[in-house]
Amino acid sequence: MVAHAARADGRKGEKMRFVGGEVLTLGGTLRADEVHVSGGEIATSGGGPVIDVSGCWVLPGMVDVHGDAFETALFPRPGVEMDFALAMAAVDRQLLACGITTAYHGLSVGWEPGARGIAAARRFMSGLADLRGDLSADHRVQLRWDVFAHDVVDDLRVWLRQEPVPALAFNDHTTETLETVAAGQTGQLEKWARRAGVSLEAYLADLEMLAAPQDAIPEMVQQVAAMARAAGAVMLGHDEATAEERAAHRALGVRVSEFPLSEAVAKAAVEMGEHVVLGAPNAARRQSHKGNLSAWEAVKGGTCAVLASDYYYPSLLYVVEQLVRDGMALGDAWALVSGNPATAMGLHDRGAIVAGKRADLVVIEPGKRWRIRHVMAGGVLSSFG
Repeated sequence: MVAHAARADGRKGEKMRFVGGEVLTLGGTLRADEVHVSGGEIATSGGGPVIDVSGCWVLPGMVDVHGDAFETALFPRPGVEMDFALAMAAVDRQLLACGITTAYHGLSVGWEPGARGIAAARRFMSGLADLRGDLSADHRVQLRWDVFAHDVVDDLRVWLRQEPVPALAFNDHTTETLETVAAGQTGQLEKWARRAGVSLEAYLADLEMLAAPQDAIPEMVQQVAAMARAAGAVMLGHDEATAEERAAHRALGVRVSEFPLSEAVAKAAVEMGEHVVLGAPNAARRQSHKGNLSAWEAVKGGTCAVLASDYYYPSLLYVVEQLVRDGMALGDAWALVSGNPATAMGLHDRGAIVAGKRADLVVIEPGKRWRIRHVMAGGVLSSFG
């Protein structure tokens, strides 16, 4: 629980100092130093209240490029939707408690009804715009567009004009769903229908309607990619199965490979200087729950540059701690959740403790288990017991 919170309002020029700790440098090493904050940014000097962080590490805030755990807060049970402000305030607190200062919410934009349908996406985008000023972390959106959902393209066009510009991920979970229908796996289909809040019969009827526009998918993908490029949106290829699929996405301007299904795809991205994103829960378990590429092995092998919380926010800090205990340098491990994701998403104002960058900081007390003591997001300080 948050024990104390104080706002350093950048418009008022309030200042703060973190003293007594070891600060992660650009070179990836720890150095005894002070960190000064002024106007919501890292400063070279200044006064203000002193935060004693003796015995702790001061690290740049985490940047989470893909997290959908917010769905559980908004829809705690199938068919149950909570008040948006209530749910997102809880998500905001959880992000900070996990050291996440910038979060891209993986918002499904598809044909399914219910929690992952277009109506829910519209409510989310409207609600977040209204609530943004009341949240402490930097809440952003990754639009997870299902390429079968042609009726939502006008919504994408509107959202890509918003500030901050959302990221856009190209998804195809529908082919797997159609294959599940063909295989007669009723149990899995009933699970997805419950998530959508409809009967199995209604769910299958919606699926039947998707068969017709399949031939139009390549043209629609081209159109949406052009919209994203014009907006300056970062694009991600989700669940890429082959190096050929990665190359096709690359031709569209998609420079991030998110959750590639095999080592071959990941290597194809790395060879072209592209960022590969894998799930921290996968790394925490040392294996994919679907039998795909192991994030732990990919990190250790150098083919994964970015870890995302995916469906479990606490996994980011946990995996970094495990990697360090396994012998990885702190600077290299922390880059997976801060500097590298910031670069991948084009956020050049964060990811390092350097004068002029956003005052996004995580103060960790190392020990038998690492403990987060303070988190600062854009000048907003939260302290933990």
